[in-house]
Amino acid sequence: MNSETRNFFCPYCQDACDDFEGLKRHVLAKHKDEAVPRPEGVINLTVNGQLYQICVEPQWTLNYLIHDKMGLTSPKMFCDRGACGSCTVIMNGRPILSCMSLAIECDGNRIETAEGIADAGHPLVESYVKHHCMQCGYCTPGFITTAKALLDRNAKPTEAEIVESLSGNLCRCGTYPQHPKAILEAAQVLEEKGEA
Repeated sequence: MNSETRNFFCPYCQDACDDFEGLKRHVLAKHKDEAVPRPEGVINLTVNGQLYQICVEPQWTLNYLIHDKMGLTSPKMFCDRGACGSCTVIMNGRPILSCMSLAIECDGNRIETAEGIADAGHPLVESYVKHHCMQCGYCTPGFITTAKALLDRNAKPTEAEIVESLSGNLCRCGTYPQHPKAILEAAQVLEEKGEA
């Protein structure tokens, strides 16, 4: 076997196949009642309500996949060290740092970005504009995703709970005092709509 040959092993009987198509044919012929395995590196990901099946490299971060490959530009790359919050997305209801998450480990998960939050007409977007929560705007998507995750789990947060929730998000322009005002207003709008 030369160094460029790559065997695909059957997960049911360990027979080797020369390529993935051969593995599929083998499973369909010999293991009819079993699921056909996916090729290595293929993940299923639901992003903003849409299901994707994507082939990823093992070293790709979730941020690289979402921002650079899928073209959703709201998760920013600022520190690339998990210290600023500008790359925050929501995964299965929890805010996570997409620069610190490997895409291949996110298989089967649900992701929300600021684009999805805006497309859904969430009141956070309007209240962030109204209360001038941004100057340059670079950090804003990370703040919005973090705030939405907070409101999803706590419909009536106190100002102290908001400040604590946003503590991992940095803003170079110093708009920190405006964020609690916007989030409290969005929470009130959601309550009035019966969505809290």
